[in-house]
Amino acid sequence: MLSEIPDDEFAAAIDACAAEVLWEAGITEPPIDALVVAEQLQLVVARDYAMHYRGRFVRLASHESDGGGQGTIVVGTAERPEREQWAVAHEIGESAAYRVFERLGVSFDESLATAREQVANRLSSAILLPRRWFAVDGREYDWDLFQLKERYATASHELIARRTLEMRPAIVITVCDHGRISWRRSNVTTRPSGMLSEERDAWRACRRTGLPSEELLDGQTGLERVRCWPIHEPDWKREILRSEIAEF
Repeated sequence: MLSEIPDDEFAAAIDACAAEVLWEAGITEPPIDALVVAEQLQLVVARDYAMHYRGRFVRLASHESDGGGQGTIVVGTAERPEREQWAVAHEIGESAAYRVFERLGVSFDESLATAREQVANRLSSAILLPRRWFAVDGREYDWDLFQLKERYATASHELIARRTLEMRPAIVITVCDHGRISWRRSNVTTRPSGMLSEERDAWRACRRTGLPSEELLDGQTGLERVRCWPIHEPDWKREILRSEIAEF
């Protein structure tokens, strides 16, 4: 069962499989264009704008005796390029998910659809944000969200922020939409506490000014630094916080 695999072993299998896919596609540096990856893997990307969801992977019937057929990614309407990139990367993940199961010694054919979807989701993130480059760039840029977005332009700000939870150091990532917390996770606990006052101060300053904000702390509250970046659009206000946990 996939749920019985330790998290570090599962993450290692995901990253190894994503690296293998990118190597086969001849990708040597970011940003990762999922459409190019699909083309290099000989997967056809077709568009069906009548679809109510962003993508699906199908294998068209083949007249060949092997019964394989042409791997095809069908994408629907995407409001922005990053969403189309994620949709294509997700379907590449669907096509390659069996490799992760093989690495982990878990039966792909007997696995639940939810387990396959979990693997495809993780693979899409690892394809657009490969660990071997992302971890190095994150440290070099001091995990600055805007600098990482410039480097990994095909990934959304939120996807980048979520991916940092799979790296060190210990952090909490909070996503706020229209003045409310919509998502909050940590890489050291499954249930991070509510926002501290210092986090709220950084968030309010960022939301008010539309500029990145930073709070340096003494660690006594459990945090060393809080940063917040505005992802503001004419009809949408989002802020993403990175709270660095003090290590004693």
